[in-house]
Amino acid sequence: MSGQPFPSAAFIDDQPAAARRLPQEISWPQIIVAAPQMAATMARYLDQLAVSARPSTVVSVDLTLRQFARSVTTSDPTCRTMAQVTRHHFEDYKRWLARRPGKHGTLSTTTISCRLGLLRTFFERIIEWGYDDAPARVPIFAGDFPDRDEPLPKFLDDPTAAKFMASLATDPNPRRRLMVEILARTGIRSGELSGLDDDAMVLIGDIHWLRIPVGKLHNDRYVPLLPMLVELIDHHHATRPPPRSGRLVERDDGRPFDRRTIHRYVTAVAKRAGVGPVHPHQLRHTLATQVINRGMSLEAIAALLGHRSMKMTMTYARISDRTVADEYFRVTNAVEANYQPGTPLHADTAGPIMTGLAADHHRLLGNGHCTRPAALDCIHESICENCGFFETGPEFVPVLIRQRDHATDHDQHERARLFTNLLDNLDTTQ
Repeated sequence: MSGQPFPSAAFIDDQPAAARRLPQEISWPQIIVAAPQMAATMARYLDQLAVSARPSTVVSVDLTLRQFARSVTTSDPTCRTMAQVTRHHFEDYKRWLARRPGKHGTLSTTTISCRLGLLRTFFERIIEWGYDDAPARVPIFAGDFPDRDEPLPKFLDDPTAAKFMASLATDPNPRRRLMVEILARTGIRSGELSGLDDDAMVLIGDIHWLRIPVGKLHNDRYVPLLPMLVELIDHHHATRPPPRSGRLVERDDGRPFDRRTIHRYVTAVAKRAGVGPVHPHQLRHTLATQVINRGMSLEAIAALLGHRSMKMTMTYARISDRTVADEYFRVTNAVEANYQPGTPLHADTAGPIMTGLAADHHRLLGNGHCTRPAALDCIHESICENCGFFETGPEFVPVLIRQRDHATDHDQHERARLFTNLLDNLDTTQ
């Protein structure tokens, strides 16, 4: 050990309040008693993490490390240092994590992946940073992470969104209307809305912009404002006293709005509109879906929403890909034509007259026709004629000739070649 301090009461007291409210399945004092060296290594890491990471991240890592320490010291009381941790200990932790209760039964795959990711980063860093108390290798591999679902974002379809916005336009609460209008028409997050400075609206050239503060992805950006939003913000500035919090919108007690209150505001508008429960983030998804449907480029959408990578924006491309839709409808017009009544076959053809498909898609068979559309493959086509047990004779020459000519007339070259060979072999035999 390099003499790093053990986690102490001061360390515990210095943790964010949110961390102290998390489930205390095992506390730091308990970890110190069970595995003092392990506790010291974890405390050292958390101390370094707090220098560069957000408090919420430190809170999540704190919980993850405590739970891992609980799992290890419970399954193997002799393991008292991180250097002693092996793959076996991690596998026990994985099974324990999979049994953890969650909102809907057990923990979601997203939560499990998050915990495993935080733990793997912990191992990678203490090894890379040269901690004395570090295992020889990271005991977590890519295959340990569960396959995560990729559900599409939940958004309001156009009729529902129209009802919601119509109700919002007549909302009797001016502050609520302003907040929900900003969410719906700019696509910003709830946390970004509550963090807007009072002077967030700026004029650049002849366009008003809203400066979105550094938020979830550690970046800030400018979002263009519609004239009606500019009017609402100006009216808000003119009709309320100077903000005590310095925020554009604040509660009656002068404190910034929290996400729960913003959620209640959106829910109230949705209830008046009669469109059922709506979450603030659905307004963000709805705006993204609407603009991509109307031709806005993915790059512009990424800039509007503050996405760090195009992979995030591509989620909305999965909702409505205009190229896919255009290609689909172009091709299905041709497919649907197959199902329109076609020209009846001549009465002298064998079998019943079939008009369900276009006549040029019929294939002449020995005792009828195949109505498979020409564009579709068939593994059974001419399967009998290609079979080693297939036999024919001179009495079938008229049918074989008709099938060969039919295939030639319809550019079915493989079938034409097949019947030509059968006829040639018959001629040779004769």
